[in-house]
Amino acid sequence: MTTCDISAIAERIPLACSSGQFELLYEACSIAFREEVSKEEFCSYASAFHHDIIYYQSEPASVVSIGGIVRYVWITDNNQKGLSAAIDTSGTIIGLRLTHLTEHSTTDQAKSHFRYRLPFHGRWFTYWGGKNELINYHYAYENQRYAFDFIILDHGRSATGDPLLNESYFAYGKPIIAPCAGRIVGVVDDIPDNAPVGVRNEEQPAGNYVEIDHGHHEFSLLAHLQYHSIAVVQGDYVQAGDLIGLCGNSGNSSEPHLHFQVSNGSELLTAKSIPIVFESGIELVQGMSAEGN
Repeated sequence: MTTCDISAIAERIPLACSSGQFELLYEACSIAFREEVSKEEFCSYASAFHHDIIYYQSEPASVVSIGGIVRYVWITDNNQKGLSAAIDTSGTIIGLRLTHLTEHSTTDQAKSHFRYRLPFHGRWFTYWGGKNELINYHYAYENQRYAFDFIILDHGRSATGDPLLNESYFAYGKPIIAPCAGRIVGVVDDIPDNAPVGVRNEEQPAGNYVEIDHGHHEFSLLAHLQYHSIAVVQGDYVQAGDLIGLCGNSGNSSEPHLHFQVSNGSELLTAKSIPIVFESGIELVQGMSAEGN
């Protein structure tokens, strides 16, 4: 099935929800999905969920296509609820989620004092990023609400060859650079990388990381870096664009990627995340690619 065919199927999903065609939608879902949720349960919940919804916004909030699976997110007219659906190459809906969205309007409107460059070279893909939980799972947590997770994609895939090897992933080992000038205030470099698609290190969630104090109560965090790859030490002063380490798969990570955020303090668990203003003016959300220089 082509991308166009999947797009045509996707277009019908929010329309089916808005018009109450829940049984038809349920029948389009995978057997595995229907084994988890009965038709009665699904239709009852979907009906109650949609009782006050007028329509979904016409354009998806994000589209992510990786490994033959395309995931769409739609937001309602009042931005209070959201719908996500994952569709495989056969056109089957293999995942469907209806969720209430929480807004944090005050902090959503805030902006970082500094303008940050992208912390990498070349073209990377925004896997998580944005201001609701469907396009950015970090949004549920105040300490990482406006964080981004970046990977590298090539023709809709993040790896080639053996998916159980970190070296198979395009992002692995790529240089990670300082997004803004500042003083290095935190470094961890001794955590082994996880095996991809394996057990995550939830006890050391950031893995190997570098934290930079930029002044004006802004601290950037670049996390999940490669074991023993960090090129700076605490106390160093870096300029924007200086090498700080290599992309890895350490910490609470299932495949090589970069976690990037800016916070108002250096305590990872208690500081509050800040929306990042990028030098280019781009406003990144899930599904968008960005070119670092």
